[in-house]
Amino acid sequence: MASSRAPALYSTELLALAIELADYPFDAAAPAIGHARSRSCGSVIDLSSSGGSLENHGLRVSACAVGQASAAIFARESSGMDAAAVAAMVENLGEWLQGQAPSSILPRLELLEPARPHLGRHEAILLPWRAALDALSKTEAAR
Repeated sequence: MASSRAPALYSTELLALAIELADYPFDAAAPAIGHARSRSCGSVIDLSSSGGSLENHGLRVSACAVGQASAAIFARESSGMDAAAVAAMVENLGEWLQGQAPSSILPRLELLEPARPHLGRHEAILLPWRAALDALSKTEAAR
């Protein structure tokens, strides 16, 4: 008899992503600092970056395992993105969360696939991208 169980939300692979965050230390003295907080779960991400695009960025993450995994994926995949590219990815991720885009829009996003049906986890998935938009908007305003 075939099992109809959904994949586990907290897979070993998803949990392992949190370890990668150590490679991206937050720098409180960086020229660009962003902040994002989830209204649904209280998760918080602070982001530091060296300028008008995401270079030498660091993260301070206080989030559930899904938020930590999303932050790790973000940290690796967002390097060099400017505000327009980050905003486009937020839109693409929103479409993915609604089931309107494949997980192939971003490397390793398939590891977050089990979280997609959980609406309460959507903000945690978007949190690092929103922190990046906050940081990048401050550097654009300073120009």
